[in-house]
This record gives sequence, structure tokens and C-alpha cells, in this order.
Amino acid sequence: MLTTGIAAPDFELYQTPDSRLRLSNLRGKNVILAFYPADWSPVCGDQMSLYNEMETFFTRQQAQLIGISVDSRWSHAAYSEQHGFYFPLLADFEPKGAVSKLYDAFDESTGECRRALYVIDGDGIIRWSYLSPIGINPGADGILTALETIHTNNQP
Repeated sequence: MLTTGIAAPDFELYQTPDSRLRLSNLRGKNVILAFYPADWSPVCGDQMSLYNEMETFFTRQQAQLIGISVDSRWSHAAYSEQHGFYFPLLADFEPKGAVSKLYDAFDESTGECRRALYVIDGDGIIRWSYLSPIGINPGADGILTALETIHTNNQP
């Protein structure tokens, strides 16, 4: 995992079949990067559905949630539509896992993302990270604590 206090590596990935999202375009907002192994898997579905339910809490902290896996943009589109996700799912598909590798969130043995979380502040600095054990939904407590810490530290 990348260490806290460093600049988050910039990247650009497909967020829909026809549009791309660049991390640096979100400067000024807190960003939650949620790397996950695969669309349509039970633990990933639970994790992404939980984060979808947390929309109000994340937006109160001026945070943009982004899900990232090595699934294709077409798979993401269908998965997001079926679950009604409010946040984008980015396709780290080609070259496979390039962004996941940048964030030390790629598992070479499975060819999938590891379940890794990063919270990045509005200046593009990594403020918190967590690598969840395989098959375990990491929940949202760590994310919320990190966002609250950023908010508290930015108070005049």
C-alpha cells in the first residue's frame, strides 16, 4: 500500500463506455478510492452496496467515492445499473491493472484488484489507506474516521 502523506498518483480510466474520469479533475474534493476484486461477486456486491447507502455521509464530507476493478467498462455499466450506484465504477481493464499496480492494489496471482481503500484529501494527498483481508468487507468506519479527521484538521 502507498503511504499516507504522499501525493496520490494521477490516472485516467473509463467511468462509462464513452467517458473517462481523471483523478486530478477532482481536486478540491476528498476522494475515496475503493479497489475491489470483481463485479458480480458476493463480498464486492455487499461492499459497494454499503458504500452506496453511505452517500449522504460521504457527500457531507465533500467526498467523491470511486470504485475501481479490472472488469471492463461494459461490465461496470451493467453492474452499476442493476445496483443503482450513485458513484462511478472505473475500469482498470487495459492495460490490465495499471492503476491498481500504481496504488499497490493489484494481486498478480489472481489478476484482480485487492480490496484496498484510500482516502485522498482535496489537495491530492493520501490521508488514509487500508488493505482488507481476502473475502472480508472492510465496511465504512475507517473511511468515515479519515474523512472526519480531514474535516477537523481543515477547520480554522
